Amino acid sequence: MNPDQIPVHVAVIMDGNGRWAKSRGLPRIRGHQVGVERVEEIIQSAPALGIKYLTLYAFSKENWRRPKDEVSFLMELLGKYLDQKLEEMKRQNVVFNTIGHLDDLPAPIREKIVRNKQETRQNTGLVVTFAFSYSARVEITDACRVLAEKAAQGEIRPADITEATLARHLYTANLPDPDLLIRTSGEMRISNFLLWQISYTELYVTEKYWPDFTREELVKAIQSYQTRERRFGRTTASGQENA
Repeated sequence: MNPDQIPVHVAVIMDGNGRWAKSRGLPRIRGHQVGVERVEEIIQSAPALGIKYLTLYAFSKENWRRPKDEVSFLMELLGKYLDQKLEEMKRQNVVFNTIGHLDDLPAPIREKIVRNKQETRQNTGLVVTFAFSYSARVEITDACRVLAEKAAQGEIRPADITEATLARHLYTANLPDPDLLIRTSGEMRISNFLLWQISYTELYVTEKYWPDFTREELVKAIQSYQTRERRFGRTTASGQENA
């Protein structure tokens, strides 16, 4: 890989835990358990590869519609992860961050999230952002609602609202836009993830289910990224507009 062309911010739609388990004749929960192992592997690998920000789509707003037993297991798994990995994140100089509607989560989980954020906020290494109960449409709606309230109160003029203004009111206001978005399991859709932020993000889709997405697969994604020419809508050398 070219060390001068490493994506600064990598976002991942972690998909396929259930199908991975089914293909092996295992219960769905086993897929989620192995998926957590891959999360840890990718978090450990990212800094060595030069990645500065890693955003993981862990649980969407829509995921609450899954069977209650599965959701309960996922919340239990999340609670254990937050407890078990805190000291490791501190040793690895990782900053723990979240986006999404955290109020939807059980109170004990919210408390652990607050704790992990506080205890890693002084770290200076990889910023890992977990999207919990996240919806990009809700995120944009929330930002518009706040701006509308500010306009109604005379704090801002509607004519002064720009793309940058709205971006500052998104959950990701303190993060750069992703350079690379990875989706596992071969699905060719965005699934309501970072819709505003990925306007010019390079996309990489792999047939691998998330439990099979190892460090080597992350390297392949970055190598694919390095073959792209990012133009951001600028005119090409031939004079053609590239959107």
